[in-house]
Amino acid sequence: MEKIAVLVLVLGCCFCAADTNETGQNSESTSPCDMCSLTTIALNVGTLGEKVANMADKITFLETKLQNTDREVLELRSLIGGAPQVAFSAALRYSGSGDIGPFTTATPLKYKKIFSNYGDCYNPSTGIFTATVSGVYFFRFSMFNNLSPTPNSVVCLKKNNERLTSVWDVNGSDSNDMGSNAAVISLKVGDNVYVELQANRLVFDDAGNYNTFSGFLLFTM
Repeated sequence: MEKIAVLVLVLGCCFCAADTNETGQNSESTSPCDMCSLTTIALNVGTLGEKVANMADKITFLETKLQNTDREVLELRSLIGGAPQVAFSAALRYSGSGDIGPFTTATPLKYKKIFSNYGDCYNPSTGIFTATVSGVYFFRFSMFNNLSPTPNSVVCLKKNNERLTSVWDVNGSDSNDMGSNAAVISLKVGDNVYVELQANRLVFDDAGNYNTFSGFLLFTM
């Protein structure tokens, strides 16, 4: 548009010069005022064209930005809506009271009273949590020692066959002692986590649910 306006202006000047040189006066059909009007219109058209082009560029930019925003919203919705939900918490006994153990070999404790088990990753029949989602998890367990005169309780949190953390009480003459421990670990699909009662050790529990095992997914990987 701007080039057209300049061209019209140049042509107008040429026509004015030609008329003046040949006749010494303006042409009857095209006066200098007419040429100036045409030039002004051409310049205005060029200016408007430039503004329209700028507006078109801005609209294109805004459309692109809106598309990117829509895509980000969809991604966030996908992450929130599709995030796996894994969490569980359980205690040793449904009912009753007494010692559990001792066993001749190290044995996973079977926490049978389920408080929650989102994702069904914890198996109360085996006491084992099996990861169905790769990610970082938090686990916590508590232990209440046996009530005999000499405590004899040792339990460990294990990932597959690896010992992670432990709670123990094998010294002293007091009873009604308890402790807890926790860990944040990464798991792959199929990894197992459980609390293991060590060989020839025992723990006590009753309706107070002193021995618990809990865990949940922090984030996926």
